[in-house]
Amino acid sequence: MSATEQKPRAVVLVSGGLDSATTLAMARAEGYDCYALSFDYGQRHRVELTAARRVAAALGAREQRVITLDLRAIGGSALTDSAIAVPKSAAGEEAAEGIPVTYVPARNTIFLAYALGWAEVLAARHIFIGVNAVDYSGYPDCRPEFIDAFQTLANLATKAGVEGQGMRIHTPLIRLSKADIIRQGTRLGVDYGLTLSCYDPDEKGRACGRCDSCHLRAAGFAAAGVADPTRYRPA
Repeated sequence: MSATEQKPRAVVLVSGGLDSATTLAMARAEGYDCYALSFDYGQRHRVELTAARRVAAALGAREQRVITLDLRAIGGSALTDSAIAVPKSAAGEEAAEGIPVTYVPARNTIFLAYALGWAEVLAARHIFIGVNAVDYSGYPDCRPEFIDAFQTLANLATKAGVEGQGMRIHTPLIRLSKADIIRQGTRLGVDYGLTLSCYDPDEKGRACGRCDSCHLRAAGFAAAGVADPTRYRPA
């Protein structure tokens, strides 16, 4: 790329977790100028925002913004309502059927809407989100059908879309196993010690080791044959 050419811009949703860190690394490797977007939404694991800042800095985001909104106002999730406990289990135990209580109503719809708005301001035509439909908790807003529908909305509801420039939602992890995600990130130099995936960490950012997200993460590292750098709180 010549000095006069600009990299295409992309807004990348960065939570501070394993998946979003890998997504940011992949977007950068594909040649995008990355703008990281994170959310302080009243989550009980708010310490993940510290991880998001570390990840954005380490992976060369051009800028990171943290949007503050309070999804505790509507509740309905163990991640935003202190009256609902985060489910815990021993490794290998069968998870309960159905959509778990850690699902946050409309979260990805809301996050993508903000990303879409910032992308328009930046004249960016690309949004990256680390949703996964293989090793995940069964959330409806992580499915390919949802992403396809949102991309249709994005091109109907924006100036860029109406003028024919188009918006594209990228989901590079959507059909990868957790082990494949970790292998890919490792090849791209992601330091997973900077990330936090736990739904119920302590104030020092140490993982509980017993929530669904912790189990998925640990199983992914084991299957990938990569040392797990997660810091766990004392039992």
